[in-house]
Amino acid sequence: MGSLKEIRSRVASVTSTQKITSAMKMVSAAKLRKAQDAILRMRPYADKLHNVLLSVGSSLGKDYPNPFVTPRKENKILIVVISSNSSLCGAFNMNVAKGVRKLVSDKYSAQNSINNLHFAVIGKKAADNLKEFKEGVVVDHSKLLDNASYDDIKAVAGELIMKYIDGEYDKIEFVYNRFKNAATQILTTETFLPLQLPEVDEDAITDYIYEPDKERLINEVIPLSLEVQFYRAIRESLAAEHGARMTAMHMATDNAGELLRKLKLEYNKARQASITNEILEIVGGAEALKG
Repeated sequence: MGSLKEIRSRVASVTSTQKITSAMKMVSAAKLRKAQDAILRMRPYADKLHNVLLSVGSSLGKDYPNPFVTPRKENKILIVVISSNSSLCGAFNMNVAKGVRKLVSDKYSAQNSINNLHFAVIGKKAADNLKEFKEGVVVDHSKLLDNASYDDIKAVAGELIMKYIDGEYDKIEFVYNRFKNAATQILTTETFLPLQLPEVDEDAITDYIYEPDKERLINEVIPLSLEVQFYRAIRESLAAEHGARMTAMHMATDNAGELLRKLKLEYNKARQASITNEILEIVGGAEALKG
């Protein structure tokens, strides 16, 4: 049991920490509400655009030469890692790092061994948590998270698309946390390029009339769909980050409250013990005077 002064000092420190975590929780809750509204409004559009792309792309058949669809031998791989720029969000960033390590171990250990595996990081914590791959980090777009405007994200998506079209990479994958709710984030790994069209029965394909022709249509829809896919991934990650931080700060505030309760109980016990000792000393002194 510590002294009364030590306990009072700890109570003051924990109280100050509790105020900070409570304030951070409220800030994160406000940011989460905004980010959640944005991603929930966007999902129907992104899903519908993706379905249109799959429908039109599948109708072209396997003989249609399209650089976005044609699979390549996976010699050079780029993994886009989306994390956060700040901490205090629980296991949010560590889960992304674990997902990257698992992806490399399961699929790309050969490319990694010959330095054909590169990383594009979005979020300062991605680079901090993946220091073993720092030699493979070729670009850092962490500033995207400061504003996350569609125009800025579209420009970066265009860079990724050109790197693939130019043959700099044979495959591009994303690793990020997808938003489910304030308490749950789903670690997601998805292929950005090449596009993976579903296998369909050519006899069962409905023959639509396209205006303009479907080749031109798909060449315009594909880049748009990829830009939206990239924008959605970042927006999903941002919403998941705010949810994770709000939950972490809520738990920290509750833990601080529980610790304060225990410290106050300890303080009262120490104070009672101190008073008892003082009484015993007075009684002992009085007895000594009588003798």
